[in-house]
Amino acid sequence: MDLEAVRTFVAVAEAGQFQKAAADLSITQQAVSKRIAALERSLGVRLFTRAPRGADLTIDGQAFLSHARELLRVAERAVVSVSPGHRPLRVDVIASRSAQSGLMRGFHRAYPEIDLDVVMLFEIETAVTAIRSGAIDASFRAVAAPGRPLPEDIESVRVLDEPLQLLIGPSHALAGARSVTVAQLAGHRIWMPGIVPGTEWGAYYDDLVAEFGLTIEATGPNFGSDALLDTIADTPALATFMGEHTRLIWPAGHGLRRIPVTDPTPVYPHSLLWHRDNPHPALATLRAHLAATAAGRDAAGTWVPGWVIPR
Repeated sequence: MDLEAVRTFVAVAEAGQFQKAAADLSITQQAVSKRIAALERSLGVRLFTRAPRGADLTIDGQAFLSHARELLRVAERAVVSVSPGHRPLRVDVIASRSAQSGLMRGFHRAYPEIDLDVVMLFEIETAVTAIRSGAIDASFRAVAAPGRPLPEDIESVRVLDEPLQLLIGPSHALAGARSVTVAQLAGHRIWMPGIVPGTEWGAYYDDLVAEFGLTIEATGPNFGSDALLDTIADTPALATFMGEHTRLIWPAGHGLRRIPVTDPTPVYPHSLLWHRDNPHPALATLRAHLAATAAGRDAAGTWVPGWVIPR
């Protein structure tokens, strides 16, 4: 159905005259007549009868009027929903308990008036495709994996270097340590069933293993963080890595400990990705907020893979 014809019908119904409706719409009276005639043909009914003082709605016209107004309201809402500055800012984070989610909570506290949609996409290729199509406005990632540079129309900036911590149970050999060096972790089993080959975090841990000779196991199904915490608490030989800003809650009886890793401290490099032509005004606000709160980037005594290059 032609929305301009519907808009013209409502204008004539409210004005009571074709001539006044034409003036209100800034079109000719002939154009008004053609639009009404086309609408009547498509509906198969007469909508107006000519009267000495203008145009009167027929019974069918009266029945159609409320629906026509609703059509125009729906169309307006549809346009607003995708208009920059009106639709929510759509941002992708990897997980709800992650550091990226924490960054977005901080942004929301600082700018509660900005509408947000937070989504969770899995692979960086999916996120980049969504950015380029306009499905999302930005994504938090580790920039890219080796040999897979970002497309030229995607911009990125490092926003947070998150230190890794060792998470262990009460019976682990390192349970009494206040901190551990990377060298001390050699020979210990670090279990991380959430690592998926081909992902940017998979590439990160591959480089960590190659650099420091660590033993990281990704065997077994990934039943989520609760099952991981249960296993680490009950298995003295196992440990796992967790980001310093990852939010975790476990039963008091687990006796788990988060221990800083030093000399050097491995940090996970979180970056924000966006399309260079994205006009959403809240995107600039988000980038400025993250720049003002950025912490830890390239700090002394930290380690990131060599393929993570700031852009």
